[in-house]
Amino acid sequence: MTSAAERMARALEARRAGRAEEARSLFESVVGEEPGHAGALNSLGLIALGRGDAGGAVDYLRRAAAADAKAAPVWLNLAEAYRAAGDAGQEIASLDRALAIDAYLLPALLRKAQAFERLGRFAESAAVYRALLASSGDAEALPEPVRQALARGHEVVRGEDERRAEAMRGPLAAAYAAHEGADLRRAQAYADHRAGRRKVYQQQPTGGHFPFLPAIEYFDRGSFPWFETLEAATADIIGELRSLWDEGDRGFTPYVTFDPTQPVNQWAELNHSPRWSAWFFWKDSVRQDENCARCPATAKALESIPMLDIPGKGPTVMFSILEPRTRIPPHTGTSNVRTTVHLPLVVPAGCGFRVGGETREWRVGEAWAFDDTIEHEAWNDSDAPRAILIVDCWNPLLTEPERAVVRAIG
Repeated sequence: MTSAAERMARALEARRAGRAEEARSLFESVVGEEPGHAGALNSLGLIALGRGDAGGAVDYLRRAAAADAKAAPVWLNLAEAYRAAGDAGQEIASLDRALAIDAYLLPALLRKAQAFERLGRFAESAAVYRALLASSGDAEALPEPVRQALARGHEVVRGEDERRAEAMRGPLAAAYAAHEGADLRRAQAYADHRAGRRKVYQQQPTGGHFPFLPAIEYFDRGSFPWFETLEAATADIIGELRSLWDEGDRGFTPYVTFDPTQPVNQWAELNHSPRWSAWFFWKDSVRQDENCARCPATAKALESIPMLDIPGKGPTVMFSILEPRTRIPPHTGTSNVRTTVHLPLVVPAGCGFRVGGETREWRVGEAWAFDDTIEHEAWNDSDAPRAILIVDCWNPLLTEPERAVVRAIG
């Protein structure tokens, strides 16, 4: 008589060749000799599933799982058998046994999310789908069935977010009414995140990171008491900008200027392009005396505000020109010791700016400040140029002794 190993090999070959009855007979002979042979029991369970015998599949696969409790694929197969048998509770329990062995087992996670959805347990389904979507990486690299399943996951998550938002609507309205006049911007951002409408954005500096500074997208105006002084000079600043435009000044140069040895990544379209240009008053802490002389009102306004002062690094102050139909891609800045200030000068309709989860429209003469180490982007969808004055300032939460340390380090 041939050995169990030889019969297993013949059975597997017969199964691959489509000779199911021959394979079943051989697997049964192996189990007859070795009742705890997990491989043969698993194969018999799959054969039973294939011919629609859910009860037989459950029996074989339960025995296989008992024989080899650490085999995640066996638990996956048992879950499928329970699904065919209409036992959703045992299906989920089997999937959990597989996930206890490998918490990142994609088929088990997908089937668990789908099982919860079939049972109408949408919150639990959405929670599993969220974890899957967050860890799935490049979806294009996944097999088509998995991509389709994840697409369905997006729908389930959106549906659950909508249900959660609706459930929050009444309590939020009551809370806002009870605290009328309070600054609830942070609370609203929290509510938006809980409703799936806002991502979590962290500081991601390309250079230095000063620890323990909060990730504030747009700073409160109260931290910049000199805004009104700068804003009061808006008309004069716009006049000087338009004079430069009218004279065709050649001082406007591409803002993005990677050399050939540097990877340009998302900047390929704007590298050395006049579609985003700059005219500098200060550049990397160096005052551009000739340009300041060309625009004395702007230079005078700048002298009255507390700019960043790090030797060799900052401030950088410039007119920033974004040409029509141009977008600045999402990116992050160098260091959170710096705060970037915008004074809008020429803003056609169709321009916008996003920092983290908040999108704003520029208003001529109204300054704002933001942490540019948080992902941000800008666009000009109009048919005319957009122009703003950009000024580097200190993060207002840094103390003067801390600023001294930053100056010393660079």
